Amino acid sequence: MVDSIRVEHATKTFTKRYQRTLKQITVAKLRGNQTIAEFNAVDDVSFTVEQGESIGLMGLNGSGKSTLLKMINGVMRPDTGSILTRGRIAGLIATGAGFHPQLTGRDNLELNAAILGMTEKELARKFDAIVDFAGLEDKLDTQVGHYSSGQSARLGFSIAIHVDSDIFLADEVLAVGDRPFKKKCLARMGEIRDSGRTLFYVSHSAGSVRRMCSRVLVLEEGRLAYDGPVDAGIRFLEYDDDVTPENEEEMDEELGADI
Repeated sequence: MVDSIRVEHATKTFTKRYQRTLKQITVAKLRGNQTIAEFNAVDDVSFTVEQGESIGLMGLNGSGKSTLLKMINGVMRPDTGSILTRGRIAGLIATGAGFHPQLTGRDNLELNAAILGMTEKELARKFDAIVDFAGLEDKLDTQVGHYSSGQSARLGFSIAIHVDSDIFLADEVLAVGDRPFKKKCLARMGEIRDSGRTLFYVSHSAGSVRRMCSRVLVLEEGRLAYDGPVDAGIRFLEYDDDVTPENEEEMDEELGADI
């Protein structure tokens, strides 16, 4: 099999500042207090994803999931180690990110499609499908600044999901839009998975990861703590303690709303 994503000893370090103003920093130094500290958001992580695999990336808030996804997408670079990808990447790192509030939905659609690599001909062919999937026909010529957060998320997801790619990245798709739209998103992601494209899905939702993924990676404080079958990964996180088949979908809705 061909490797789609190869992560080797990737580390990303950030600096945490305890004081913001010059006065606060000066007083802290005079008192001998710490003013900055470095921490590894992603710490020496290594794994390989084969073309066509569907991977669920899980972990508690602050474990480094989104940082790792941004490095795979190329938005960030690892400080040490390497991340290699094969083929065209599309995805949803942050729904509605990059939208200009003073531009209309139509203008933002065209701009973001171009950023994601769509040609003019490709966009013309897919334009109606994107708008129909987002369900924003009556809002298309309204400034995005007047959209609700859910409407912006719907437009962002719809653009990303229509980009032809070899790898699709999604960061907590259950947090976008209302319940019917979430189901539509997951159904489309299922089509991507079944088409043989590589799916890399960040989620807190045990139910959606079970439905979408064939393998789970778990991060703990930036380090890869688990890599293996889905059910064992969910048990590793202890996400199944209070979940039954009857309440799993409701639990997923609550988790998605909190992200």
